[in-house]
Amino acid sequence: MPVTRTAARQAAEQYREEGYAVLRQFIDGDALIALKAETDRIYAEALKHHHTWRHGNLCFEILPEADFGARYVIQAYWISWMSDHFEKLRRSDDYFTLLEPILGRDIRQVAQQIHWKPPGAGLTGYRFHQDIRFRDSRNSYVDIVASTVNTGLAIDPSTRENGCLQVVPGSHRSAYLGLSDDGDGQIMKGLTAKDELRVAGIDPDSIVWLEQDPGDIAIWSLMTVHGSLPNMSRQDRAFAISSYVNAANTDRGEWAFRDGVSTPIGDTPVLCKYEKLHDNPDPHYVEDRWYA
Repeated sequence: MPVTRTAARQAAEQYREEGYAVLRQFIDGDALIALKAETDRIYAEALKHHHTWRHGNLCFEILPEADFGARYVIQAYWISWMSDHFEKLRRSDDYFTLLEPILGRDIRQVAQQIHWKPPGAGLTGYRFHQDIRFRDSRNSYVDIVASTVNTGLAIDPSTRENGCLQVVPGSHRSAYLGLSDDGDGQIMKGLTAKDELRVAGIDPDSIVWLEQDPGDIAIWSLMTVHGSLPNMSRQDRAFAISSYVNAANTDRGEWAFRDGVSTPIGDTPVLCKYEKLHDNPDPHYVEDRWYA
């Protein structure tokens, strides 16, 4: 069932007021079955690599069996370079209907990811943070916060048990709080203590658990405080994240829509977030053991 403009406007209104929103049944029926099958195919392809592997913007982040006792895929980036399904999905009519009330008709995409939380992997939680911390080149944007929206599409059931997204309503109005910037700044190592939130002025009791059925989509701001717990269930949690920007305010990212017209990626990757893209665009392994 196509997303309606009314539902999209209501989601945009909640997003502006609370810093997040959820639109139910964004994808359903046969389209959801096909999405799940393609996600499983990508996981199987990524699992062939012994360590994190990159080719241009495409990347598979791997936890290797040498350190974890088994091989796990925890993230994939810019799968449009290997998946026609995700290439068409990212610029589908439903995404445009969802995004237009927030970003207008000219839209670029600066992030495309699938997050998995494989049971037994261990490192499947995300400390509370604000996503603006990942935008290193902020001078490449005009009004970066108002120009950007993040989306999270549930591919598997997203529950408390398997580590669903948690958000702090209204936190998008805060300044940058520096959550999880301590130590080496890794958000997947350790968990955020309630006292850390309180010091930042956040009431832990205000946190909202965004449980999503497959096909539901969440949206949140670069400033919205959010995180998630590790997967404590026996079920994986695949979650597709895409970040879009108003194209008038940046030259970053792959085009998604030009005046509302769906626009495919070009012949070669463009600079999105990975600053070293042009230093080594050829296929290669990245063995930095960030998790150690």
